[in-house]
Amino acid sequence: MTDQGFPAERIDTSRPHPARMYDYYLGGRDNYEVDRHAAEEVLRFAPSTRVTALANRAFMRRAVRAVVGAGVRQIIDIGTGIPTSPNPHEIAREIDPAARVAFVDNDVIVATHADAKLAGESGTAFVHADLRDPRSILESPALRDLIDFGEPVALMLVAVLHFVEDAADPAGIVAALGEGLPSGSHLILSHVTADFHGGEQEIARRDDPGVGARKVYERTAAAVTLRDRNGVARFFEGWDLLEPGLVQASAWRPELEPEDAGHDAAEAEDGTFQDAPGAADAQDGAGIRAGFDDVAALYAGVARKP
Repeated sequence: MTDQGFPAERIDTSRPHPARMYDYYLGGRDNYEVDRHAAEEVLRFAPSTRVTALANRAFMRRAVRAVVGAGVRQIIDIGTGIPTSPNPHEIAREIDPAARVAFVDNDVIVATHADAKLAGESGTAFVHADLRDPRSILESPALRDLIDFGEPVALMLVAVLHFVEDAADPAGIVAALGEGLPSGSHLILSHVTADFHGGEQEIARRDDPGVGARKVYERTAAAVTLRDRNGVARFFEGWDLLEPGLVQASAWRPELEPEDAGHDAAEAEDGTFQDAPGAADAQDGAGIRAGFDDVAALYAGVARKP
């Protein structure tokens, strides 16, 4: 675990934060009124956002099961966000209790929550570092103490690269991270897009003058860059995509999601989703996944390093 010791008083609640907004989309409680207000603004302009967040979590669960099932026992989760159960280490340890997971984020808020929620968890570490500086991640003492780079590693970049602008060369960042990993390692990646269901057009139609979903995120100092399929596919150069390739998140190996699996905190007590377009009134896993198929604006894929 981190020994950074970030005090709670350093958390800025004067403006919305993307990690806390994501927590709100998932139905979590680690958010403030300013985050809820901003998240509701985003949902007004892009109603599919909540279901996209839920689909992203479901993809993460399935992808972790897949790579650990393939024999990978080490995971580096970059851009982890506020820990939300089940976390990657919890999912991995359902298959192998000895699985090790390093969580990486550049945010003080995330570090504070990681200190509180992951404290005392053996086989985990938190690294306070920025995705835009791959060397600072790979050379981190906390990471090196936990991860054996002589063995395959699963690199997770789940719903984080859309917060990296083109000028920062996100494809180069992914390549630099991959260079430090041995053969047999895996890349787990998801990325929001406007390709499905006219997402960009939907936002434009609903946009009041000077206000829109992306402008809300600009207020958080974490502007979103939407990329099409070709833009996301560039991140997998040098990796061998596993079946079914780069697809809408809900279409990536849905059979790996147990029918009785939990569906994060946004599921209401009666089994339905609150304010989740396309998934409202779904009573079982199949119905929930059908809702994801309708509106989840997210590409996802898993690849293996040759």
